[in-house]
Amino acid sequence: MQSYRDAWRLFLRFTAKRRKRPVADLELEDFTEADVLSFLNHIEQERHSTTLTRNCRLAAVRSFFSFVAEHEPLAAKQCAEVLYIPFKRATRRAMVYLDSAEVASILSQPNRSSPEGQRDHALLSLLYNTGSRIQEALNLRSQDLYLKSPAHES
Repeated sequence: MQSYRDAWRLFLRFTAKRRKRPVADLELEDFTEADVLSFLNHIEQERHSTTLTRNCRLAAVRSFFSFVAEHEPLAAKQCAEVLYIPFKRATRRAMVYLDSAEVASILSQPNRSSPEGQRDHALLSLLYNTGSRIQEALNLRSQDLYLKSPAHES
């Protein structure tokens, strides 16, 4: 919700500056496709934001125009122009994995002679061996574990 608010605060200030009017004097007709495109360019070029941030700002603007399109038929063309502005494809960073020496180093850190160290080692081992996310591990309950031999039920 805060990113939506921040996007609109930035967009309103940007448009007001561009129109040379206070934000309070802006009207729906002042928010055109050209204004949105200029705003998105401003986000990337002048504010040096990432493509993901740009897309987040666009999503907030599009959400508003989608609402307006449903409730104000006379603005349908204006809204459609903004709603057709595409999201930019962001480059994904390559996934980086730990090698076995790095994993061994991490697993050797907890002091296994203390109860806390045993707990930490068990948690780290669980996360590594299962590929679980931390929230999945936190959601585990004692009844979720099967500790008898064999290690799985048939």
